[in-house]
Amino acid sequence: MRVPRIDPEAFGALAERFVALHRSVPVPQHIRNLHAGIEALRVDGVSLPVSVHDAARRGDAWICSPVTSYSDYAAEEIERFGHPALTRPLRALALGFGAWMRRAGLDGAVSVNNWLVSTNAYPDLPAASIRRIADAARARWPTHAIWFRSLNRAHTAAWLDALDGAGARLIPSRQVYLYERVDRLAARHSDLKRDLRLLARNDMRPCPPGTLDAADYARIAELYGLLYLVRYSRLNPDYSAALMRDWHALGLLELHGARDERGVLNGVVGLLRFGDLITAPILGYDIALPARAGLYRRLTATALDCARRDDALVNLSAGAAHFKRQRGGVPAIEYSAVLDDHLPTSARRALGVLGAATRGIGVPIMERYRL
Repeated sequence: MRVPRIDPEAFGALAERFVALHRSVPVPQHIRNLHAGIEALRVDGVSLPVSVHDAARRGDAWICSPVTSYSDYAAEEIERFGHPALTRPLRALALGFGAWMRRAGLDGAVSVNNWLVSTNAYPDLPAASIRRIADAARARWPTHAIWFRSLNRAHTAAWLDALDGAGARLIPSRQVYLYERVDRLAARHSDLKRDLRLLARNDMRPCPPGTLDAADYARIAELYGLLYLVRYSRLNPDYSAALMRDWHALGLLELHGARDERGVLNGVVGLLRFGDLITAPILGYDIALPARAGLYRRLTATALDCARRDDALVNLSAGAAHFKRQRGGVPAIEYSAVLDDHLPTSARRALGVLGAATRGIGVPIMERYRL
């Protein structure tokens, strides 16, 4: 699979604007279930946004809290797994790890290159620069575990290898779905071809970027919340309307909507573009509408159609695995690289056992059950 091309200079310039925004407005005002500070790490002329999560708060969003991610959120996912013989022991294991991680102080976590979304993109950097980033992070936050999320072998092997060489633990987290050459995929996958044809249907009017008005941001936050908070989990980030507006104004978030014949916004997908890589961290629709409206299919097709037109790569994150496979998504295990060699033995031991469990139990289950 092709590796994304992400220019470090353009990446760093956007990171500086992102950090300035989140230092001017406290994070909980933008993301109601997240208590973290945002700082910049500047190494070799490149800036990366960094989240610093000190509060040991139950219920903080998983994007900054490793305890939420690997324990509370994992326990919820296990409940939805649908295999009774595995659910009880796996859930007990996840909650037990959470208690152990809290005792070891691991909810005090620094996440380097954290854009406060589910999937982060990484700039093209040489291994020596990546190792210097690791060294700078250890020196600046000597009491925290240093996390790099959203790494996979297809798109970010250079970062994985360099961080591994710098002493990081590689801890599996999720299975994500990657796409390239969407035009070719549409020729081979009838479900994707059918979804792309939905975009021409006249029962919903496309609402491309630049056509939103001020009143739409509250509706966008509401639609996202209906899907990610109501249907899925309250441990997903609870984004505000102001954040949708500010990220859009920043040039970070590219918003595409679908309106009905009355002009009501019934669905939205928000894309992030870094170089030739597209992610879709914001997606929401009116879940009360019937399935025949095809809103999830239409919004996912919108993201893939943007990639088709620009010959871009896509990372559609985790979840809806069967749906994504049927449309040509290629599974990839996602990792967090964690620097912990500067921490007390109790913290290192907890992370070591977590890594062994996710590699020995989590990955085989994700691959066996095609999650």
